[in-house]
Amino acid sequence: MLLSERIKLAMDEAGMSQVDLARACGVKPPSVHGWLSGKSKYLRGENLLQAARALNVNQDWLATGSGPMRGAEQPLDPILGLKPGTFMRVEAVDEHDPRMALIPRVRLRLRAGISGFEAEPELGEDANWMIPTAWIRAKGFKRENLISIGIQGDSMDDKLCDGDSVIINTADKEPADGVIFAINYEGEPVVKRMMRDDGRWWLTSDNPDQRKYPRKICEGDRCIIIGRVVKRETERL
Repeated sequence: MLLSERIKLAMDEAGMSQVDLARACGVKPPSVHGWLSGKSKYLRGENLLQAARALNVNQDWLATGSGPMRGAEQPLDPILGLKPGTFMRVEAVDEHDPRMALIPRVRLRLRAGISGFEAEPELGEDANWMIPTAWIRAKGFKRENLISIGIQGDSMDDKLCDGDSVIINTADKEPADGVIFAINYEGEPVVKRMMRDDGRWWLTSDNPDQRKYPRKICEGDRCIIIGRVVKRETERL
């Protein structure tokens, strides 16, 4: 496989355009076009490092085609995802890094029976959640449809715990059996799993204490879907 073919394959899997890769590598788009057209036979130095990092592939594979495209032959540490005895480089990124997108953490202001909502941005150092733009593209989401909220209470233990954060895709409002959604339930924001039973939709809690958290019928204006929960962030180990 040629260098141009390896780059094209990695870009397709990462959902990156030539402009995205150029920004991530700190070069101009014509340079990336040269890599893809076959004019450049080699990729070296900082360009190789930045391209491999942006595309999430091994440098050796990208440069020469040798070895696995990703991962390692040795078993990875289950927590860190690294080879035993190796170290992970920690890289600080900022809100202007094209590889990352800021998802605002908000407080939802709702009214009973109203499908729309107001989102009040939270303040503080942890107010925004930085997500790789490649992940957003791979999932087929649009950045403007994503918001983040905090989980309060233990009704969804152990899948979602008090203090966790979740990302919600507000463009996905179609009920789905067994899927977790953010809901406007009688004017209050709740995060529940939707279940289909006897031809009706129900809101259920993952907490096994069903006496404390009984399921509730979801129908009409009392139960309006805000969006589907698509990602969780937790500090619980």
